[in-house]
Amino acid sequence: MVYDYCVVGGGIVGLAVAMELLEIQPGARLVVLEKETGLSRHQTGHNSGVIHAGIYYAPGSLKADFCRRGSKATKEFCRNHGIPFETCGKLLVATNELELRRMNDLVERARRNQIEVERLDAADLRQREPNITGVGGIFVPETGIVDFKRVCEGMGGVIRKAGAVIELGITVHAISESDSEVTISAGPRVWQAKKLIVCAGLQSDRLARMAGLKTDHQIVPFRGEYYRLPASKNGVVRHLIYPIPDPDLPFLGVHLTRMIDGSVTVGPNAVLGFAREGYPKFSFNLQDVAEYAAFPGFWKTMFRNCQHGLTEMKNSIWKAGYLEACRKYCPSLAIGDLLPYEAGIRAQAVMKDGTLVHDFLFMETARMLHVCNAPSPAATSAIPIGEMIARKVAGCESSNRLRNQTA
Repeated sequence: MVYDYCVVGGGIVGLAVAMELLEIQPGARLVVLEKETGLSRHQTGHNSGVIHAGIYYAPGSLKADFCRRGSKATKEFCRNHGIPFETCGKLLVATNELELRRMNDLVERARRNQIEVERLDAADLRQREPNITGVGGIFVPETGIVDFKRVCEGMGGVIRKAGAVIELGITVHAISESDSEVTISAGPRVWQAKKLIVCAGLQSDRLARMAGLKTDHQIVPFRGEYYRLPASKNGVVRHLIYPIPDPDLPFLGVHLTRMIDGSVTVGPNAVLGFAREGYPKFSFNLQDVAEYAAFPGFWKTMFRNCQHGLTEMKNSIWKAGYLEACRKYCPSLAIGDLLPYEAGIRAQAVMKDGTLVHDFLFMETARMLHVCNAPSPAATSAIPIGEMIARKVAGCESSNRLRNQTA
């Protein structure tokens, strides 16, 4: 059988694409191929579970629009499918005068993005969060929390109910495109489809090259290491607590996150990973390291971010250093409060000139679309991202919006 569509990747973006294709073309023959034995086993299943409101993103950008619409769509999907979520709100805490000035810029950005925020002084902050110390803050009431693995299970149910097939344990090893179809091979098994959409996250560059595309980027894995607090500290915060981000850095910094199960996590940091899918500490994969070490852009970006990278690496090894990043705004935490928790790994696309890709990066042919970079917060934004990709692949809109997007 020749499928109308084949989606490679069972994370939240791939599932959202499949779900939308079936929405706009009921009865379409569609198959999802996922190499793991379950859905959302990588980036989606290892994130912090936050439904972001979109305060950080440039007004008018694709990321800002997707995040704002994605937050609403995610909550609506959860309501419709009985998935627990909570709109608990987020506090961004300024701990010095520099961060207070940066906070002012964020308030203006939120206003331009039409995001409701409340500015707090030090007294307001103490009243809202007695265990948090700072000179001011921003309260973002629309921020929420959810288990995105549950969201993916719900999406998988929608896809199967629509008559599509989800194949698990399928590691694609060959992709070839002809004038009429794309052939996808995994061991002795072969699938043919009129259109292929690849949403492979940590393996996205490899699958693009497997399909014969010339790439100018490389996926470099960055570990986000978390700790969880003991159950006795689950009430230490009422909201999510984030630092005011440094605009020169690509990551948001260490934060306190209430999880939907009632627990609280601390993190993440951002350290270079030595394995794309190695979640235990000190994981090492020679092929993964050799690939990015041979890529000139890797060394350029490491040189540019050397000081920050060394600090992150030190704090990864030395728990007391990690603790200091937390105690900056939550001084009651002690070293014994940092209990083990599984890390996440971010698929960071790096260009040959060493530029970190912060925007959407797509590669297209007549019958293939490869999602080479879907930046944070891709989980929050997955439904509108899926809508855009699906409508493009199904021929519902011009390709102009989908080429390497700039936010």
